[in-house]
Amino acid sequence: MPRRLARIAALAVLLAAGGTCAQVPPPAGVVRSEAADFRVEVFAAGLERPWGGAFLPDGRLLVTERPGRLRLIGTNGRVSAPLAGTPAVETGGQGGLLDIALAPDFPDSRALFLCHAARVEGGALTRLTRARLSEDATALEAVRTVLDATPAQARGRNHFGCRMAFSPDGGRYLFLSTGDRYVEMGRAQRLDDLAGKVLRLTRNGRVPPDNPFAGRGDARGEIWSYGHRNPQGLAFQPGTGLLWASEFGPRGGDELNIIRRGANYGWPLVTHGVNYDGSVISERRSEPGMEDPVRVWTPVISPSGIAFYDGAAFPSWRGNLFVAALNRPALVRLTIQDGRVTGEERLLPGLARLRQVLVGPEGFLYLLTDEPAGRVLRLRPA
Repeated sequence: MPRRLARIAALAVLLAAGGTCAQVPPPAGVVRSEAADFRVEVFAAGLERPWGGAFLPDGRLLVTERPGRLRLIGTNGRVSAPLAGTPAVETGGQGGLLDIALAPDFPDSRALFLCHAARVEGGALTRLTRARLSEDATALEAVRTVLDATPAQARGRNHFGCRMAFSPDGGRYLFLSTGDRYVEMGRAQRLDDLAGKVLRLTRNGRVPPDNPFAGRGDARGEIWSYGHRNPQGLAFQPGTGLLWASEFGPRGGDELNIIRRGANYGWPLVTHGVNYDGSVISERRSEPGMEDPVRVWTPVISPSGIAFYDGAAFPSWRGNLFVAALNRPALVRLTIQDGRVTGEERLLPGLARLRQVLVGPEGFLYLLTDEPAGRVLRLRPA
């Protein structure tokens, strides 16, 4: 790898992984914000780089740890031993065991999906895996690969994407984000390549016949949208059916997008950011035929997981979009109207690098902190 590219890659890994500074305790007492007052508590601790989470029907929480472990957190916050049967993962750089999502019919099937980095012949790639949670919730069974985001890449272990969302029509389709894999950013524009895309699949990994590029010999039928850098947030907006995504920019130009069928989001032909060394990627900020972001953050916030709030515990937050931010750490609250961001509030600035935000079954917010001694923080009404 050329020396300049190696330095840039090292900086990218540092920005994504974060430092090892002392852990900041949550604020004591009531936190007063623009729309709601709340308290912050440590719900669970002792996790290493928690990345994704999914609530079981009984209120327990499955959490992935990036080094490759899956744990179950009880309703009392007790963390289990690692579950057996988790798939092998590639843990270099930004790789590891990343997102988790329950199948919509989980109460009957006990099926779940994992997105993770995997090593294959030729290098590493983003992999979608399906499994079944054992009846005693101590192991994964019937583990099988559903999709590999080919081609594999020999160099670099960055930009895997790896966020999942089921369609609001009963979960008929699974949407999955993939990163551009960083080294060859132009992969995001190639339609014969699954890097830098949002994919749409059936739960068995098949290509829906109404996907925009299905049946084309020069394109992968799994692709729903393309031209993405590293989308790590994916969520459907209740009541509208719109799919929203948060996406890491380079140095500047983080994005919030509405994901549309067959659309090109421009990367790297269009961007609001520059390379980590300050060099220009593209002079273009917009281009006819390419989707403009709904919101751009410069300086960056490194937006990871997102969630629309639809709970009852915080009535004044209903319909708001929450963004877990890693750099300039904060929980970002956005008000949304007619596909536009109408307001922004940054909650808990500097508390911790936040990787994911989840809405719990009781309507509380749960935050996964991207720390070596990771925590699950819980926001309760004051």
